[in-house]
Order: sequence, then structure tokens, then C-alpha cells
Amino acid sequence: MIDFHNKVVWITGASSGIGEASAYRFAKAGATLILTARQAEKLALVEEKCRSLGSPQVKTLPFDIAQLDQLEALATQAWECFGRIDVFFSNAGISQRGTTADTDLSVIRRVMDLDYYAPVILTKALLPGMIAQGGGQLAVTTSIAGRFGFPMRCAYSSAKHALYGFFETVQAEYYKDNIHVTIVCPGRVQTNISLHALESDGREHGQMDAGQAGGITSEKAANKIVRAIYHRRLEVLVGGKELLMVHIKRFFPTLCATLARNIKAT
Repeated sequence: MIDFHNKVVWITGASSGIGEASAYRFAKAGATLILTARQAEKLALVEEKCRSLGSPQVKTLPFDIAQLDQLEALATQAWECFGRIDVFFSNAGISQRGTTADTDLSVIRRVMDLDYYAPVILTKALLPGMIAQGGGQLAVTTSIAGRFGFPMRCAYSSAKHALYGFFETVQAEYYKDNIHVTIVCPGRVQTNISLHALESDGREHGQMDAGQAGGITSEKAANKIVRAIYHRRLEVLVGGKELLMVHIKRFFPTLCATLARNIKAT
């Protein structure tokens, strides 16, 4: 039985998709929750449902994590909600659609800010407190695009690759301090990520990709993610048959490169 009673869990990107579904799953397991996302109205609805599902206490911290210079203050505010954070699930982020040559550098920088630097800044801000309290757990949403190069995702794939390097290093450095890491690696999950993805010129993609629409539900993904966090697994693959590419990359990298070149990415 998954039990997070007496545990404080902070989730970013908690107003929709994987973050929202994970908040509900944590709530059912009795976790005290801190929820962060840009849209305060949606976050309030998630808060209400989390309370009805069994979370003893829920705090919302509406915030746009693109404001990197204010993230340390946000982390302090989150910590002060309950005086500790046992699990930090860095889930917020953005995707991208565009070839490498066409994608503007400003788009690459924005994706790196949201998908890489924001989780790094928040993690660094929380680590000292987690160590001082005797330990904690860091979970982060990456992607199968962080395991191999993916067409039309030069910025997104780069940021997700970088997350692996950072969080695996944190695990190696602070395991002795009872700091655990769970890297969440989704494939195709039914979320709005493709709708809000950035085109090569910075405009919103505004379309639900066919692969995304055909993915597993966010509820199914959340069940697997929260279970992996509970069991302190280093990595959890979430999705369907597309996850096979991760294993192909590991054992047959040349074949993976060939297959990647033929992916119909929009």
C-alpha cells in the first residue's frame, strides 16, 4: 500500500496533465501537498479535489517558473508552508516543435530555462534543507526525448538530456545524506504539452499531436510515477510501446539512430 501520510510533497506544473493527476494520487495516499502552476484558478480547483480525496492539508503557490530570478524565493516560500518538504516533484516544463536550423535561439533559451534551469535552481535551493532534516526525495519529469535525439525537438531533447546528467550527479553526491532521486521518463501521455509547445519562432503549436492523443492517460501515468517515487526507484519509464526505443538505444544505438531519423514528428 502506498502511504504518504506525514509527508509533505511539492509539485510544480500541478494544474494539468501528469502534475494534476499525480497530485490526486498523492492526495489519496494521504500526503500534505504544495501545488504550483501558473493559473491560480485551475490550481484552486485541483486543491479542492485533493482535499476531497484525502489530503490533510493543501497549499497553493501560483507562480510562473520562467521567472528564474525569483525561484529561490519561491522555494523558501514553499518550505515555509509546512516547515519541511519530503518530496519535490519538478514536473513543470514546455515542449518545442521545429528543426534545428529554423528554431530561433530565443526559443532554445526559453525551453532550457523552463525545462532545465528552473528544476536545477529549485533543487539547489531545497537541498540544504532536505539534508538538514535528515533526507528527502527529488523527482523530475524528463522524457524519452532525453534518452535519444528526437526530430523537431532540438531544444526540448537537449534540456531533457541535461536533466539526466544533473539529477544522476545529485544522486551520486548526496545518497549518503539520504537524498533519493526518481527520474520520470514519459513517452506518449495524454496531456496538453503539444498544445503549448513552442514553434520555431516562439508561437504556440496549438495542436494536439496524434501520438500524444493516442498515449496512455495521465491518471495511468501518475499511478506508475507515484508508486516509483514511493519505492525510491531511480528511473521510471511511463508510456506504451514507444518506450522500446529507450532499450533499443541502450543495446543497439545505430539501429536507434536509424529509427529516430524516420520518426514522424510534428
